[in-house]
Amino acid sequence: MKVCWWSAGATSAVATKLALEMYSDVIIFYIGIESAHSDNVRFLNDCQKWYGQEINIIKNKKDFKDQFEVIEKTRYINGPSGARCTLELKKKVRRDLQKEYNFTNHIMGFEYEKKEINRAIRFKEQHPETNPLFPLIENKITGEEAHAIIIGAGIEIPEMYKLGFQNNNCIGCVKGGKGYWNNIRIHFPETFNRMARLEREIGHTCIKDDEGKIYLDELNPDEGVLNPIVPSCGMFCQVEFAHLMDNRVEKIMNGQLSVNDV
Repeated sequence: MKVCWWSAGATSAVATKLALEMYSDVIIFYIGIESAHSDNVRFLNDCQKWYGQEINIIKNKKDFKDQFEVIEKTRYINGPSGARCTLELKKKVRRDLQKEYNFTNHIMGFEYEKKEINRAIRFKEQHPETNPLFPLIENKITGEEAHAIIIGAGIEIPEMYKLGFQNNNCIGCVKGGKGYWNNIRIHFPETFNRMARLEREIGHTCIKDDEGKIYLDELNPDEGVLNPIVPSCGMFCQVEFAHLMDNRVEKIMNGQLSVNDV
């Protein structure tokens, strides 16, 4: 059995649709986190209708409902090894589910873009036991094209994208940069202030300035610009599911060709 990790993002949504078209043994899971936007419920229901299949919702079994509780209880935000909330709220949940189901393949929503292809290669190297599949890369679909496919299917994109965020992750993601956090300051001031207080209490920050760490309450409100992802005109007619994986993509994923050749 193959598992699709649906994240409420545009790329994972389209990767799931592709996987369902390509394989007959696919099950879909969404790791629910309390700090996600409420519009994700609407998007999930729309996608279920699009897929004709249920999206199973699972959550962390411990007392962590969101990233704030992880930070408050573990006294850790992020560091060289990554964000503690990612480990507690997502990675451990996936590991537990893998033990229960023994999935043959994990289907991921990495898009067809150099940085994402490199991420996919690293993921495959670091987690060979997952036998990962990357439908968007295989079919050469970019993030912008994924948005176009969703809109073309008559589904409204998640609210976070409309507000200018590049990803539909937790509201107040500790991996966000200056532009991200200034956008949080505008649209979710309570979240911004809560994280700013936590930073001071713990003595560590979410973001880093060129000259070192900078706390959110020191962040210049004018730094960083985020714009909504809006597919270009005409893309709705150009994007199809009939993309075929060519030898270049296959060789890249097998390490036989450089990502710079994409």
